[in-house]
Amino acid sequence: MTINQDTLDHLLNRRSVSIKNLQEPAPSVDDIKTILKAGARVPDHNKRVPWYFITFEGQARQDIAPLLREAYKTHDPSATDAKLDLESQRFMNAPLVIGVVSRIRQKKPQAWEQILSAGAACMNICHAAHALGYGANWLSQWYSYNDHFKKGLGLDERDNIAGFIYIGTPTCPNEERERPYLSKIVTSWSPDVKLNKGDEMYDKPKYDAPEAGFELPQ
Repeated sequence: MTINQDTLDHLLNRRSVSIKNLQEPAPSVDDIKTILKAGARVPDHNKRVPWYFITFEGQARQDIAPLLREAYKTHDPSATDAKLDLESQRFMNAPLVIGVVSRIRQKKPQAWEQILSAGAACMNICHAAHALGYGANWLSQWYSYNDHFKKGLGLDERDNIAGFIYIGTPTCPNEERERPYLSKIVTSWSPDVKLNKGDEMYDKPKYDAPEAGFELPQ
């Protein structure tokens, strides 16, 4: 057995970079291609490719501003002009933004598996960006759930935004953050064992967790 210590170190030390610490230069054309190739190389039951990517770079980050502004009016009709201006500049917070759209394909596999594959694509994009020396942050924020914004981008009822990955060059070293206690979330199974679900530490109202039995897109 061969151990790839570099890969293991990357996985154990990777962390998101705050968008306030992302600046130029953006990934090169070749680097973007590598990042997207990594995003597309994820588990994908039945080869359905249940996701697609939208890149926002250069002037495109400013060209999306009017749509963000209009969408925020529907999100908060009482928003001031100053707030609308602020929200319209969201995609200017990093040199490159990659949108990952989860698209539910027809027939098998189940929708949930297709959604998970899109999430894996987001994570691979983050890993590739970090491996190339950039910083990345996987965000959703209000516009990922705004119907006006999604329609303006060209999405339809089969599409959900899995996230926007903000990518740039880090301006400072990352500080570590608290990580889960494995003892709270790992169970070595045996008959009648009580599962460690992490509820006592992590099941907090602020996370707005969905109620049991929530419906998935069809």
